[in-house]
Amino acid sequence: MLRFMIPISIVVKILQQTGLIVHVGDALSPLMGLMGLPGEMGLVWASAMVGNIYGALIAYMQIMPTIEPMNVAQITTLATVVLMAHNFPIELMVTKKAGARIFPMFCVRFTFAFVSGVLIFWLYYFLGMHQNYPSAITTFFAGRENATLAIWALRELKTYGVLFLIITTLIVVLDILKRIGVIEKISAGLEPVLRFLGIGKDVIPITVVGMTLGLAYGGALIIKEVKERDLKKRDVFYALILMSLCHSIIEDSLLLMAIGASWTGVFVFRVLFALVVAYLFVKITSKLSDARMERLFYNP
Repeated sequence: MLRFMIPISIVVKILQQTGLIVHVGDALSPLMGLMGLPGEMGLVWASAMVGNIYGALIAYMQIMPTIEPMNVAQITTLATVVLMAHNFPIELMVTKKAGARIFPMFCVRFTFAFVSGVLIFWLYYFLGMHQNYPSAITTFFAGRENATLAIWALRELKTYGVLFLIITTLIVVLDILKRIGVIEKISAGLEPVLRFLGIGKDVIPITVVGMTLGLAYGGALIIKEVKERDLKKRDVFYALILMSLCHSIIEDSLLLMAIGASWTGVFVFRVLFALVVAYLFVKITSKLSDARMERLFYNP
């Protein structure tokens, strides 16, 4: 994973230092209006997609003092969109290495993130939910945006080191859980839901990893499982669709709730929306032949 993480980190840093990322945010401004959000929030979403959730939080904290206050419904809308479409350079590469083409996965995540933002904002509006303003916003990661190149480099190295330890630990823990039968019990609990969606039971373990740990942290495990096991490409692709729209459901959800987002959006709505999209995607593409699926969606 370091082979593409290090170059991506450098590219993202250059975009931030030169200010080119601002133009990406400007391009997204019209879309933000359809979601009931200020145009400036386009930069936040762009920061999430080009970088990660932490970059989006930095942009959010910088922009918030310069615009009209947003209510809980608006913050939840932004959070839901960010959670579904973020960290594209790394996470799309993970899905590619796991067997899916990058462009279809990008279209799925970007399009349905936008659709989810429109739906949840207007749903809250018509139901009169979360029209209040959060009592306080915690300013995370203060001072990170002004870091020197040396400090930035040290933080990146620390991130790589932590990621290495996490992946190594996960590989050991996953093996232990498999040996003592815990994975089988979790899989048995999820199997009816995923089977209803049309996803094969053989990909349930990697689906659990992606949905709970995230694509970035669980990416090495996902790629390892796909390469070492004889999994059906169709099932893997469907699992990647679900994981891409709904991953790291605990950690990331709590992180966005800390800035004022409601759990009804970042957790409940996001999970249900991802399940519905995956179900519809399976039903629509189930009529396609394996050869056509190969041409359209699978990474050669």
